[in-house]
Amino acid sequence: MPFRAFCSQVESPNVRINAEKQRDRPDPRDAQSAVWLTIVGIGEDGIAGLNTAAREAIGKAEFVFGGRRHLALAETLIAGETCPWPSPFQKAVDAVAALRGRAVCVLASGDPFHFGVGATLARRIDACEMRVFTAPSAFSLAAARLGWPVQAVETISLHGRPIALIRAVLHPGCRIIALTSDGKAPAQIAALLGADGFGSSPFHVLEGLGGPRERHMKLTAETVEDRVFDDLNVIAVEVAAAPDARILPLGTGLDEALFEHDGQITKPEVRAVTLAALQPRRGQLLWDIGAGSGSISIEWLRQHGSLSAIAVEADATRAERIRRNAENFGAPDLRVVSGSAPEALGDLPAPDAIFIGGGGSAPGVMDAAIDALAPGGRLVANAVTLEMQAVLLDRHARLGGDLIEIAIARAAPVGGMTTLRPALPVLQWRWSKP
Repeated sequence: MPFRAFCSQVESPNVRINAEKQRDRPDPRDAQSAVWLTIVGIGEDGIAGLNTAAREAIGKAEFVFGGRRHLALAETLIAGETCPWPSPFQKAVDAVAALRGRAVCVLASGDPFHFGVGATLARRIDACEMRVFTAPSAFSLAAARLGWPVQAVETISLHGRPIALIRAVLHPGCRIIALTSDGKAPAQIAALLGADGFGSSPFHVLEGLGGPRERHMKLTAETVEDRVFDDLNVIAVEVAAAPDARILPLGTGLDEALFEHDGQITKPEVRAVTLAALQPRRGQLLWDIGAGSGSISIEWLRQHGSLSAIAVEADATRAERIRRNAENFGAPDLRVVSGSAPEALGDLPAPDAIFIGGGGSAPGVMDAAIDALAPGGRLVANAVTLEMQAVLLDRHARLGGDLIEIAIARAAPVGGMTTLRPALPVLQWRWSKP
């Protein structure tokens, strides 16, 4: 059956049902879980860079999936049906999974498990059913050309992802290698660096790595301008900062001047204590209710790339401000929900941690948060007003947890001398759901 016709059948209810059944991973001890899928990493040198076993796997496959560039590189070896990736990509994953038991080969760029298709397929297909041949990744090739030790380099994928992600690693002296989306991306990334005060950074564009079109151009971020490069490119940056560069420090409790806000922002010292109480753990989701400027959810996301967060804010102007802050802090994946709690919480995925900073005294907000929290999840709520403090005192009396007061004072002039001027104290309730 031609691949296009096969893909159209994947859309039918019966095939969708079969695809769902295929998601159940087989027992590795089962004879039916024999290898049927081969994933071959292929570089720009094409089949010349493949070993004998990889070449044989391509030649024996009934179906060979890949991008059109990959299929063209391996064209002389392919005897089965060529299957260019359809769009959306999830349709291709369904098509591969539905061919379980047939001889299938997937062609990928470089290392299929380093920002590659291998990781995507492994969510549906057990490793015991596949054989993988890797080639050097674009990161490894770029590091080799530059003489940079890979373990000392920040590697990041900006392929199909917001380029604002690079902001999190823009520290003086840092070396960055980044995958890009197309030939226009280097100029867009360089413009971002220039706008943030890193325009003097040495900026490398490495095109067609490992193939006959390979080229290495060294510029500075401010001299890239509107140049267009080969679509297959990697950029590398040696970060150099101007005196006024916008450097985002590691850790929590960042200066509130780095945020755009209208005064509705958790103060740096309180924010640091709050993040410590929330105890971020890999892969967890935070709800930031009454998010204000988004400072808590943004600092949560900055702790680790596997974390996710949803900022809920009733004020539409503040919600837009949160989105801008997230972009400017290299956390563009922050999901912002413009709406009032508890109504805005109804369709959100269950959180592992919740922070309530604003609006927590409104009817139903605390109940909805507690109900939604996953078992073992952590809830942290801050109160400045008497109304919110009354809510926290009541919950502590009924549910337990910890109540602490955070009192901050800053030096300020008084007459010709100096005193400590206290900020409003914050009552914080910390609770873990049984």
